Amino acid sequence: MASAEVYSAGGDKTGTVDLPDGLFGIEPNSHAVWEAVVNFQSNQRQGTVKVKTRGEVNRSNSKPWRQKGTGRARAGTFRSPLWVGGGRIHGPQPRDHAYKLPRKVRRLALRSALSDRAAEGRVAVIDSIDLAEIKTHAASDLMKKLGVQEQKVLVLVDELTENLALSVRNLPNVVALAAREVNTYTIVSADWIVVTKSGLEQLQEVFG
Repeated sequence: MASAEVYSAGGDKTGTVDLPDGLFGIEPNSHAVWEAVVNFQSNQRQGTVKVKTRGEVNRSNSKPWRQKGTGRARAGTFRSPLWVGGGRIHGPQPRDHAYKLPRKVRRLALRSALSDRAAEGRVAVIDSIDLAEIKTHAASDLMKKLGVQEQKVLVLVDELTENLALSVRNLPNVVALAAREVNTYTIVSADWIVVTKSGLEQLQEVFG
């Protein structure tokens, strides 16, 4: 059974807690994680790349020179893809790269990513994160007390408050999310997972 160290809201270590096996104690499936990461990245692609075909190039469509008698190769149009400034043959066109991954695969990938971090001892549970004001320094100090200031950290809470979101916004290595919105890509991108007790309950409720 995987376990994690527990910290008070002030960042002081208070003990350890057993993590739920259904989320943090399975044998990681690396292929499912790979599929989920590729799916996430594909869904983020804009797919707006576009080149002009010979029918879209703004050039004269008249014949450059007569067919015979010039000694040059025959040519029918200035828009030919063989010419500089002509159209593009089979060039990229706008498309949607998004596709849907089966729900069971997504859940397996997420649990695999969480279990991998737990197996490495890179999950910390904190009682709560209550920032009285929007202050990056306060969020940075909390990360230092937890000993993860030099790592990429994913902070999971039950409800993402404005104070927390804006306080970590300028910390390049810290991302804060509501637990129900987490995905495999954000977990894999983080070295450490810091989750509040209420956020842990939400993880169990949504993904358990």
